[in-house]
Amino acid sequence: MNRLIVAALFAVGLVSLANAASPALSPAEQKMVASIKERSPAALELLQKAVYINSGTMNPEGVRDVGKLFRAELDALGFTTKWVDMPPEMLRAGHLVATRTAKGKHKGKRLLLIGHLDTVFEKDSPVTPWKPDGKRIAGQGVSDMKGGNVIIIEALRAMQAAGTLDQATISVIFTGDEERVGSPIDVARADMITLARQSDVALAFEGMIRDVNGNEFASIARRASGGFTVNITARQGHSSGVFGPIGGYGAGYEAARIINAFREQLQEPNLTYSVGLMLVGTEVEFDDTLSKGTAAGKRNVIPPKGIVTGDLRYLTHEQRDRVRARMTEIVSKSLNGTSATVNFVESYPPMAPTDGNMEIFKVYTRVSEDAGLGKIELTAPSTRGAGDIQFVAPFLDCLDGLGAVGGGSHSPSEYLNPESIERNAIRAAILMHRLTR
Repeated sequence: MNRLIVAALFAVGLVSLANAASPALSPAEQKMVASIKERSPAALELLQKAVYINSGTMNPEGVRDVGKLFRAELDALGFTTKWVDMPPEMLRAGHLVATRTAKGKHKGKRLLLIGHLDTVFEKDSPVTPWKPDGKRIAGQGVSDMKGGNVIIIEALRAMQAAGTLDQATISVIFTGDEERVGSPIDVARADMITLARQSDVALAFEGMIRDVNGNEFASIARRASGGFTVNITARQGHSSGVFGPIGGYGAGYEAARIINAFREQLQEPNLTYSVGLMLVGTEVEFDDTLSKGTAAGKRNVIPPKGIVTGDLRYLTHEQRDRVRARMTEIVSKSLNGTSATVNFVESYPPMAPTDGNMEIFKVYTRVSEDAGLGKIELTAPSTRGAGDIQFVAPFLDCLDGLGAVGGGSHSPSEYLNPESIERNAIRAAILMHRLTR
């Protein structure tokens, strides 16, 4: 990409960063800021290279190619890198892992930095890979989360330029299947959990939230991503006998009873349950892998079969267990002539708010203010989806949402605010510097 174009993009949004170095920053931190500002055009060029490589989760070659791009950057920074392959039957590319151990006596926090290489845009996606448009750049995975990966690289490079990287113990993992985690999950996330057990703090670089007023948010809590499936059986019979002692209510009314009881009886903070698919009829087939189903029935027949499946999100394991028990109880109170069971799955565990997470957040918002970049706010858990950091949350203190600012994730209109690469690389570099001291 032409450097003049890159410079022009940044010139629009970075006036506030052109101020003199903040007196609240140490000399080393001021060097980091200067280094990141100097490299802003080059950082955007690195992002462009990454975005031009299609790396949909189910395009393993593309995922590996993006991994090679970032691996070269980490190699140049003195990290020991490796590519971790997944078993062939998992149909996933694998993960990039990089480690660097502090030289001499180590007193600071050991950090684990988390990003992901894959996007929701598969190889046949018609979405333009890279499209600058005024203050925004649209493209495949530009903010979710190749922009966050570049922020990690630029923050580490700034620490190296300031001479502080040698004093830090840092691990990096860029997963290749965050958007569609491979199964079994314990295999897909084994390396990440191993790194977490060897670290003190995890920092994840999923996109930073910025509201319409310009307020910026980070996350110390994320809700679990799971689901429920209700299977219903009923007596088949002539529709004229519906509601009667012989015909019963049928699978349709039983499905309606259950989901309405969920709505009425399960209302509490940080809990949501959305019905994604419902099938009722004399014949019902559902493919959970493809999330597709078919149903057949007649108007004059009481339907004997039904299935309801949906999303289930909660903030803590205690909330999960309590809600699952209540849903099971509701399902068990079947209408006459019907019977139902419910099963649950959990893809991403919850990342509950903790005092340790809050302490890391306090350091981060202080860093932002010291750098003259304003205060960071805490986002509500309900505003975010699930992310990789949730797999390591039980083992160490965590902070997420440190990546690029953008919008339209998982859609053809996904975009990036390019000035956020510089802003959040500055914040990340100083945060990592202070934590590793």
